[in-house]
Amino acid sequence: MLTLTGKSLTKTVEARLGQTLLKIAQDAGVDWQFNCSRGTCARCRCLIREGAELLSESSDAEWDRLGPDELDAGYRLGCQAIVEREGELVAVNKTYF
Repeated sequence: MLTLTGKSLTKTVEARLGQTLLKIAQDAGVDWQFNCSRGTCARCRCLIREGAELLSESSDAEWDRLGPDELDAGYRLGCQAIVEREGELVAVNKTYF
């Protein structure tokens, strides 16, 4: 199960393997902020509070945009973080602006 919190909505949905957190949030009607879906704008930046091990490794776009400090703190880009395994995951959209 994934618990996704956008700007004003939180929903718990089934994990969909192979999908990004952004896509799952959009399909669930969560008001997750984004502009580009390519990893350059960082509006889809999110904090993974639980279940980071269920996601794909950080992408080059995430390393370029977030850097090691934010990645180490648990931040990911929703458009780049792909759900690879089932389990409990909690993510909160934390855009810079």
